Amino acid sequence: MKLHRNAKLSVKGRELLVERIEHAGWSRATAAEAAGVSDRTARKWLGRYQAEGLDGLLDRSSAPQQVPGRTDETRVELIATLRRLRMTAAEIAECLGMALSTVSGILTRIGLGKLSRLEPPEPPNRYQRARPGELLHIDVKKLGKISVRGAGHRMTGTRSSQTHIGPKRLGATGWEFVHVCVDDASRLAYVELLDDEKATTAIGFLTRAIAFYRAHGITVQRVMTDNGPAYRSMLHAIACRTLNIRHLRTRAYRPRTNGKAERFIKTLLAGWAYAAIYRSTAERRAALTGWLDWYNTRRPHGSLSHKPPATRLHELNNVPGFYN
Repeated sequence: MKLHRNAKLSVKGRELLVERIEHAGWSRATAAEAAGVSDRTARKWLGRYQAEGLDGLLDRSSAPQQVPGRTDETRVELIATLRRLRMTAAEIAECLGMALSTVSGILTRIGLGKLSRLEPPEPPNRYQRARPGELLHIDVKKLGKISVRGAGHRMTGTRSSQTHIGPKRLGATGWEFVHVCVDDASRLAYVELLDDEKATTAIGFLTRAIAFYRAHGITVQRVMTDNGPAYRSMLHAIACRTLNIRHLRTRAYRPRTNGKAERFIKTLLAGWAYAAIYRSTAERRAALTGWLDWYNTRRPHGSLSHKPPATRLHELNNVPGFYN
């Protein structure tokens, strides 16, 4: 059981207290003073030790043993049954003539507070391509430019007292768009900071990403994106056919389908965008190149047996019979 944050004595401290009284010949008052507790507290722990042994020195639950007004377990089971019929808490309360707050509290206590808990958990669908270039994951993250007012709430921990909405909320600085691309097999990443996420911009990024991977001996076969307007456009489809690559899109409302790109964005933001206090957007842009080089060549990757993507790529490219 978790120790109370204000407890003067840990379990070992209580053992020392009773050891001094029972075996070392200390008086209870002297032992209590040495432990920094009252004589009443020393008497409590000594009594528990004499009655239960060392088990008596463990913390006990502070929950009452009896709750006179607690809802009967039969009624709780009925509430759970109605919940499994996908009834809302308000409907259950009206049906059983109970207070809504009571029903809501019971549903939370038995783990059925959310209707999503009624569905079986979706099994993980983890996969990894065997060869670099078989699949690239592409995504875009919108990132606010750095205001002239200085660091934002993520770094300072405080929010502006202004209540402006729209561009004024960002100090009229606007946005920049982080386009990311991650190879499924090696996790080798390519990133650009661009001004928008339009179809022509996405096509330009894709072309440069393919050239980047080609320079590392990777022939791109497929790319996976979400269902954003840029990726559903005819221009993007024509570009993919011209580049001789197959375009895959994620399932609607299932960002986990493109999970490798989503996870890389989280790592990118934590390690680069929000890792330091930048004085300007240009300074943050300049820091990206160094961070990306560190990620690709030196950062241990958990899903690659704690090897960086460059090492993983080298190992895959040296497999007998594997193309370069």
